[in-house]
Amino acid sequence: MTLNRRTLLAGASAAAVAPALTATLPAHAALPARTTAAAGSLPLLQPLPAGAPDRRLFAPLEQRFAPYLTILAPMVNDIVDADPATYGFMGGGWWRTPAQPFNARVQEHVFTLSWFYANKRAWNPYYRDPALLGRLDAALRHYLNLQNPDGSWPEYAPGERGKASSGFGLGYLAKTLANLRQASALPTRRAELEVALRKGVAWYLEPSNGVVWDDPFQYTNQAVAGVAGSALSLTLLPDRALWLRLQERIRYVARWAQSPAGFFYDPRGMDINYNFEVMLPEMAELHLLTGNPALVNMTRKFSDWFGYNLLREPDGSGWLTYYAVSDRTATAYYDDVIPDPDRTNLGSLFVPAVPELGAFFTSREDRAATRAAWAADPAPVPPLVKQDTSPRIIAHAPYGERFPSRSAKGAAIARIPYLRKDSFTELRRDEVENQHYLYVRRPGLYLGAYFGTRAGSAVKAGTGFLWHPQAGTVIHSQQTATGCWGTVRAGKADADSNLVAEYPSKDLVRYRTTDSTVATELVIGHASVTRRVTATTAATEQIPLVLQPGDEVVFSDGTRVPYNESRTTSADGLVIRRGRTTISITWTGVRAASVSTSTRTYLRDQRRRIHVLRIPHDGTLDTTVRTEA
Repeated sequence: MTLNRRTLLAGASAAAVAPALTATLPAHAALPARTTAAAGSLPLLQPLPAGAPDRRLFAPLEQRFAPYLTILAPMVNDIVDADPATYGFMGGGWWRTPAQPFNARVQEHVFTLSWFYANKRAWNPYYRDPALLGRLDAALRHYLNLQNPDGSWPEYAPGERGKASSGFGLGYLAKTLANLRQASALPTRRAELEVALRKGVAWYLEPSNGVVWDDPFQYTNQAVAGVAGSALSLTLLPDRALWLRLQERIRYVARWAQSPAGFFYDPRGMDINYNFEVMLPEMAELHLLTGNPALVNMTRKFSDWFGYNLLREPDGSGWLTYYAVSDRTATAYYDDVIPDPDRTNLGSLFVPAVPELGAFFTSREDRAATRAAWAADPAPVPPLVKQDTSPRIIAHAPYGERFPSRSAKGAAIARIPYLRKDSFTELRRDEVENQHYLYVRRPGLYLGAYFGTRAGSAVKAGTGFLWHPQAGTVIHSQQTATGCWGTVRAGKADADSNLVAEYPSKDLVRYRTTDSTVATELVIGHASVTRRVTATTAATEQIPLVLQPGDEVVFSDGTRVPYNESRTTSADGLVIRRGRTTISITWTGVRAASVSTSTRTYLRDQRRRIHVLRIPHDGTLDTTVRTEA
């Protein structure tokens, strides 16, 4: 099917406005208008009392607020009040770059300030603090003054119409409005905020808005964040026509945001981090506010896709990810148990409707244990580091979470495709983007590979990983030319090229670079993978190995390779013994070969470390990886 200019989805079904969140959306109450302070006259927010915060005072779901509490006073006191030109700018470089007065994203912590002002807790000394309110008012004034006449907000340049800055901004400003209503505070500023939100929502949901609804549709996490922010805005400021338009935009997202392969476009390829840690939580908030079933269907497709791309370590310590094909980020693993703060929390709201998704979240028992340990820890709460202060962590907290039980998570893990079956060949295609994702399971291995057009420079094509049911991940491609699984010729890896592939059978793949300087025949057996490489000049076969401290690693000439050390020798093979599993890598002819260690480790225990095997050759080489258990 040819897709040029995407036709907008026609029609809209009637929908009732979603109910407001009862905990954060009390009735509006009018107060006398507050006079804005003169430049330089805003009082400072007092630092935390000695010994605060007391970990024991936090409810489990609110422990994530503690690190934000530690930085609240310094962050608030960095708000500019001495320069009339930048009055209210949240200076200090706490959040987002460029840290410039024109960047609306810097101001997103107005939500954080409003939450601490509006919510009474035993551990929150800033509840109804007048200094906090005064500086919040200044920050809101600057934020609202940055809005463009059409309703958008800038990020990278003054007057820019930003997709992310406008989309995420709608959510933070709507939540700020809810907090101010709860506190019956700043009525004049609230009125201005309501005008800004109405204008911003109308701009964001307009189908002809090419900034948000671009062709081809890109950065869908940003667009969905804007739709979720619009949904919350419309619960606070009901508008029937805009609510119907919002429903139509959800249908648009359902049609164009998700690849036929199952991932969400970010920008036009897959990305482990943005899909799971940003897109999914934003979708969960949108579903909570609208109840639209299309969002559950999208999540179900994504969960299926995710199950092919996360590699379960047999000892239960966590997952390695097929991040070599991620378009934007380098999230290479997820620990099985992740303590707060955890950006994925809100995505767990989908688990009751999509139980398979529970495989990838911390179980509720394990999260309870990490929270109990946090409360009992006598150490001071460490403050957040500048830039690593995302307000999303606490903005999502009031919605709660739906983590799976430990048994439900175990059952979901058992249903992961390569754990449920020991033989299949799955080829996922995205014909519009010319992307081919290949997953091959055989009794002795699980192999992933990517062919076609690379969505971005970070993506590494060709063979990507090899996993064994007892040994776990053995080969894991990196996002670098010096650490990917491929053939390096004249300093460039074939994985850094678009690869043209054909599939003569389920056990054979032939692929080549577009200029045919490197051609590879991939032969897949019951417990083996052979790469037959032909290059036009001398090249080096490169294999990134995941080694563990207890592994016995020996070249065929007897040279041993200790963990986290490098060795060079002449050999025609390498053997890795891990527990009862033997992984042998053999190649044609005795050649100079090396194993080089690296600083790249995986999972919290840092036991799994990348070591790169390199085998130089004259342009022709067969390499076989075989497993035995």
